[in-house]
Parts: sequence; structure tokens; C-alpha cells
Amino acid sequence: MHKTTLVIDDTKLRRVRKVLGTKGIKDTIDGALDEVLALDARRRLVEKLRTMKGLDLANAKVISGAWR
Repeated sequence: MHKTTLVIDDTKLRRVRKVLGTKGIKDTIDGALDEVLALDARRRLVEKLRTMKGLDLANAKVISGAWR
């Protein structure tokens, strides 16, 4: 953990609290950071699907067990 002092835009904080359904500043910031990490993971997965790099979707043996 890291303690710090921040200047936070109250309007943005209020809006993010509403979006995330959080109450406290710490919960809101933690939730916002989690959302950024989740967004990054989704972007990387979409890029993988778009380029098919590192995926075995063309491998019949791998795919045969996917639709059970």
C-alpha cells in the first residue's frame, strides 16, 4: 500500500461513485483502478482475437472440446 495526498476533482469523483456504486474515496479510486485494468485486459483479448496471435482456434484437436 502507498499513502499519498491527492487533489481530486469533486465532480469527477461524484460521477465515478455513481457509475461504480461506491461510497468512499478509497473504494472509488480502487474501483476505478480495477476498471482500468479490466479494460486493458479486454483490449488485449480483442487484439488477440483480431490477429489470432497465440490462439489455437485453427487447431481441430483444441477446438473439438470447446463445444460440449
